[in-house]
Amino acid sequence: MSKAKTAPGFNDNFLILQRNAERLREEKDLDIDSLVPLVEESARAYQVCKARIEAVKQALEAHLQSGDSSENMTE
Repeated sequence: MSKAKTAPGFNDNFLILQRNAERLREEKDLDIDSLVPLVEESARAYQVCKARIEAVKQALEAHLQSGDSSENMTE
């Protein structure tokens, strides 16, 4: 049985952002034609990371709100 392939998650996309940032920092003679795919890849990776962070933030807020209401019920 083969395992179903899932879309790359936060960690994979964060690594893409790190790798691309490092490449931009270190390459002295960066080929301008290679920037468009690099920027596009980075923008996609950023959107995935941003969406995952937002989902975690919302889940945490929901959890904290439900915790507040359950504490009020026990008082």
